Formats: sequence, structure tokens, C-alpha cells
Amino acid sequence: MSLLKLPVATLGTPRIGPRRELKFALESYWAGKSTEAQLLEAAAGLRAANWARQKSLGVTVIPSNDFSLYDHVLDTSAMVGAIPDIYGWKGGPVALTTYFAMSRGAQNQDHGADCGHAHHGHGAAAQEMTKWFDTNYHYMVPEFHDGQTFTLSSRKPIEEYEEAKSLGYQTRPVLVGPVTFLKLGKSANAGFDPLSLLDRLLPVYIEVLRELASRGAEWVQLDEPCLVLDLDETARSALRRAYGRFALEMPGIKIMLASYFGAIGDNLETALALPVAGLHVDLVRAPEQLDQIASRVRKDLVLSLGVVDGRNVWRSNLPALLERLEPAVARLGKDRVQLAPSCSMLHVPIDLDLEIDLDSEVKGWLAFSVQKMKELATLGQALGGDRAGASEVLAASEQAAASRKASPKIHHANVARQMSAINESMRRRRSGFAHRARVQRERFALPKFPTTTIGSFPQTADVRAARAAHTRGTLSDAQYRTFLKGETARAVRWQEEIGLDVLVHGEFERNDMVQYFGEQLSGFAFTRHGWVQSYGSRYVRPPILFGDVSRPKPMTVEWWRYAQSLTKKPMKAMLTGPVTILNWSFVRDDIPRSEACRQIALAIRDEVMDLESAGATMIQIDEAALREGLPLRKSEWKAYLDWAVDSFRVSSSGVADETQIHTHMCYSEFNDIIDAIATMDADVISIETSRSKMELLEAFKNYKYPNEIGPGIYDIHSPRVPETAEMKNLISLARKQLSDSQLWINPDCGLKTRRWEEVRPALVNMVAAARELRAAP
Repeated sequence: MSLLKLPVATLGTPRIGPRRELKFALESYWAGKSTEAQLLEAAAGLRAANWARQKSLGVTVIPSNDFSLYDHVLDTSAMVGAIPDIYGWKGGPVALTTYFAMSRGAQNQDHGADCGHAHHGHGAAAQEMTKWFDTNYHYMVPEFHDGQTFTLSSRKPIEEYEEAKSLGYQTRPVLVGPVTFLKLGKSANAGFDPLSLLDRLLPVYIEVLRELASRGAEWVQLDEPCLVLDLDETARSALRRAYGRFALEMPGIKIMLASYFGAIGDNLETALALPVAGLHVDLVRAPEQLDQIASRVRKDLVLSLGVVDGRNVWRSNLPALLERLEPAVARLGKDRVQLAPSCSMLHVPIDLDLEIDLDSEVKGWLAFSVQKMKELATLGQALGGDRAGASEVLAASEQAAASRKASPKIHHANVARQMSAINESMRRRRSGFAHRARVQRERFALPKFPTTTIGSFPQTADVRAARAAHTRGTLSDAQYRTFLKGETARAVRWQEEIGLDVLVHGEFERNDMVQYFGEQLSGFAFTRHGWVQSYGSRYVRPPILFGDVSRPKPMTVEWWRYAQSLTKKPMKAMLTGPVTILNWSFVRDDIPRSEACRQIALAIRDEVMDLESAGATMIQIDEAALREGLPLRKSEWKAYLDWAVDSFRVSSSGVADETQIHTHMCYSEFNDIIDAIATMDADVISIETSRSKMELLEAFKNYKYPNEIGPGIYDIHSPRVPETAEMKNLISLARKQLSDSQLWINPDCGLKTRRWEEVRPALVNMVAAARELRAAP
């Protein structure tokens, strides 16, 4: 009997390069140290390496157009010509200068007519940025308006298909599906539904698909992760209309419709009725879909089974997967099945083999992108009938799963005892906010519109070089400590000089807001090369949470104490909250996420109490990632928010009334979670609002949120330096939504990724804006 290896697809792979080559190429170009041609050459080299790597690992369905210089949704905006007028685009191919102005903002650029953005006379602000579904990847939010027209303005999908073909790779191009693209967008027109633009958008997609077909593309992957959301009939109708037109107008190319990040659920009838040749389903997030779909799928539909986790780093138990998949494959037929990760592997690091310092036992439990492709190839071999040839790999996989389950590194009795001791008194502040606010105002005597920052200051080349030298051992502990003290002292003095009201120490000793804490907590492991993209050239190395969490000793008290000794002004102590540590880590999958989060909460609570005992009067517990953990289906929101808010309250509620608890949240649709935010009961919340022009404050106004708020007035994700007048305008917009007594003045987020050349004038302008408003009648 002949053996047929099942096709193996990847849906998409990391773009950044094993050694972060894309980051360095982009930042060199942005700094004017390299040319556009050199940037494009580096990008082409990364694409070629990605295609070669996949082929060598046994991938048979290789994607193209999964690469991006910044963001794949922004690429789609460029492809269809969805370019707001403020960026000065006059039609034709979208230039890199326009593309990067949309993603990063532009300083001192002449722009066209207004299109929903405020003119500041000082360049153009970047487009709004928010999280890609419930991941930590950020996408650039498309902007639409009534009467919008679309035209093919970037041939990137076609060019990259041709590029791969010239290198000998027959690829399956990837596009963001038209319905998901429109649903991800926003409009300045009240009540306008971007889905109403579908019929105008589809001709551009059809033009791209026809060109791909004419050049030899047999399949195209259209990503419609909106299928896992709560869709109304308008959205379902849009899906039927879009794919119906594709089927009528492009019979020469097959569509693999890709859903991921959860179950298709009540959208399944719609999905299965669409006239496409293939359907990808996420069987990691929603394994229960397999039997349901296999029993209802059309006889001619190819199913792509997302069986390897594209979002987490745990090694698959291949024998267990085989046992689950074999009946379905037998039922469907080998010619109708593809194997794939649950989603694009954009969200995992590239190669575990680069990690030479990881604990060998923990390393044996892990798989990065390269290893996941090997897992898929093994599954394809075994399900194709050659189980004997895969036996050695299967046995090793089973042994790794057993080792992880039995390891004493996973569970600790003292953590279990602490968890069982959590009670209601640990979840409540001693008094309500109204009383606390009076006590705190008397204690701090801050001016109207108090100014502060979110926590970090620029991690300069000198800071990074000193950290690297200390890691290598060429800079002693004492020398490194002296260096960090010097950086901290300079930052504190400068904040006093410009007149900030509440200071921060700058966090120069911290490599990352999650990693820094994870390195001092039990239960975490760390990588050297486990980078994943957050946005643009901003990459992070998420900690790997593999076991029970506890705090062996204080983590931040000494640095806070030193910084406070340098000033008489309040010095905020800075911590990362339990939900954010959880959501920005690769989390263990052997216990509920809620349990892991409460373990982290207890560790942070210990730190909060030690800071207060040391004299800290303001303690910020950042929950930047609270909303991104929100399930995609509303029916699941309450359960998540209950344990997420509970974890924050456990971490923050042990302090006295006069101790002010701050928190910070990144881009969020606050309407979705305003009840939960109120229940957190932080004394001050700072949020990112500059790109939305304070639109996000509407939720707080409508809710009549009583606590204090610092809406960001300086977009730190862009190199632009906003002028004082621009900041005053944003504060004025905030005053229309909130009372003056509620308002703090701060940037959108921490300033770690910016340069001092941008930060200094921006914060000077911010302080000036607050002072001018205080002086106004």
C-alpha cells in the first residue's frame, strides 16, 4: 500500500529573523543610516530564508505575503488604498514614507486636506493602534468614511508570490479577508458601518486574486478570524456576499478560508455554506470543533486542522494528537486534510535550538516555530501511514509529556497553602474611594491637573550596553549598580527641573516590564532569543510560566528607596500587575489561567506591602494587558473579568487609605470593561487616549466613573514631539468628558522605547500645557 504524507501548512511564520534582523534593518533605515534599497534587500533576504526553512522542515503548503515591514493589516490598507488624506497620498503606489507615516507618525511633513485628524501644524499623528484580537500583537486600525473608494495601490501580495516563485517555491499567498478587514476598522462618521463599503472593496480583492491566478497561484489563504466573534446577520451576510462574488468571478483559484483564535460556534452554518475550497479551524483553542465539523463538512471541502499551538510554546503530545486525529482523517479521507498550527506562528519565537542556557528539563517541554513545523511533519508522516518511520519522534514526544507532568519543578505545597488562605478581607480596601480621595488630597497637596509619567524612561544605547556588559561579566555588579544609580539620579533631577509633580525612577535596571519581575519570581523560565513581535520593530521575549509562582524576596524596594531619597516629591513605586504578567507570558496549560493569575497576585501583594512599609505613598500596579485577555465571545467575558479583577484586588488591597494605588491600561475599548475597571477600585487609572483624540473617555463619562484618571496626551508609539497647543487641545477634550478634579496629565504609556531627544521636549511641552491650563481663568 502506498503511503501518502498529509500536506503540512504553516498559515504564516515569524517575520523578524532568528537574530532580530528585521528590527535592526528598520531602525537603521528610520535613523537615516541605510537606504530604502538596503531595507528592501534585507527584507527579501528574510523572506527567502523563511521559505527555505519551511521547505527544509517538511512544510508542503508554504505561505507568501505573510511577511510585513510593520503590520499585515497596515499592508492591507496600503493594498486597497485606504489612506487618510492627512498623509498626503495622491494616488498611485503607496510609498514607504507614507506607509511609515501611517504607522509611526510624521514630523514636519506637508499634508493634504483634513480627513478626521486634527491639524497640529507639526506633522501627522500615526493611525490608531490596538490589539489583534486577544493577542499581544498590535495592528494599525484602518480608517474608513462614507463614500470611501478603494483602488489597488500596493502590489505586495503579487510581488511576493512572484518573488517566491522565482526562487523555486510554489506558495499560497495570504491576505486578510475583506470582512475581517472592514470589521477591524473605524470611522470618524458617527453611526457609519464600515461593512457598508464591502461592495466597493471587493473589486480590489478580485483584481489581486485574478493576477495571482494568472501568475500560477493555485490556492490563496484568506484570513477571516472574525468568524470566531459574535457576528450579527449583517456580518454573516457580508461573508456570504463576498465569497459568493469570489466564486463567480474567479473560478481559477482556490480559497482556503482561515479562522482561528477560537471556535466558529454559531457561525459554523455560515462558514460551511461559503463557496470556498478549504476551511481552516483552530483545534487548540476549540478541540471540540473537530467532530462537529467533520460530520457536516461538504464532500469536496478540504479541512485544514489547526492541531499544533501557534500561540504558545509547549511541545505537543504527538501520540495523544494522533489518537484524536486518526478517526477524523479516516472519515474525511487523506486527500481532504491538511495539518497546520492553530494560527499563524507570528506569535511564537523562531527556534528553540538557539537557547543554550535554558534549564534542560524545561527546554525539553518546549517547541518554538521550527520545532512546531517538525511536529506537523511528523504528524503528517504518521497519519499518512508511516507510523513506524515516525516512531522514534513519537516516543520522545510522549516521554517529554510524561516528564513535564511528573516534574517536582511544577507544583509547590507552600503556594497551595497561600492560595487556600485568600479571603474576602484581602480583596477590599479599608474604605471607599470618596474617603480615600479626601485623605490622599490632604496628604499630597498636588496642584490641579497633576503631571506624571507612566514609569519608564528611554533605555539608551548606553543603558543597553551596560546591561549587556553586565550580563557578559565584563561589568561587575558594583560597576553596574553605580551606573544605574547615576542614570536614576539624572532622571530624578531632570524631572524636578521641568516641574513634574509626581516622579518615577525611570526603570533603568529593568529589561522588560514583565521579564524583570518574572526573573525574580519562582516558576518562570527565560530565553535569550525567544523574541516575538509586539508592533513594528518592538519585540518582546515573553517569560515562560512553567510552575507555581511565589516571591522569594523583595524585587523593587531597594531601587524605590534610593530614588525617593533623591527628592522630596512623591516617587511612584512601579509594579507590573498579575493579569499583565500572565497575559504577556507564555502560560502553562496544565492548570486554569485563573489559578496561575492568583498565584502571581499573591506575589505582587507581598511586594506592595513591603513597598508601603518602606515608605512608598504611591504604588502603580500596571494592568496594561487586562482587556487583551478578554475572551472573544461575550458569553465568556464575565468569568474572565471576575478572576482578573479579583487578582488585581488581591494584589492591591492591603494598603492603608492614604496610600494611593495607580494602575495603567493600554489601548482598550473601555466600554466593554468599564464595570470591571470600576470594580478594580484603583485610586488613579492612566490610559492611552491620544490617538483616539479622547474618544475612549466616553465610556468613563457615561458610567460616571468616580475615581481619578490620567488620559494620555503624548503618543509614545510615535517619534513625533507634540506641541504644547496640541496637548492643551487634548486636555480640553478630556475636560468635556470628566471633571477637573479627576484629571491627571501624563503620556500614553512608558517611555522606554523612545529617545531622550523626543522625550525631553515632549514632556516639557506636557508640563507647560498643564501650567497654562491651571493659570487660565
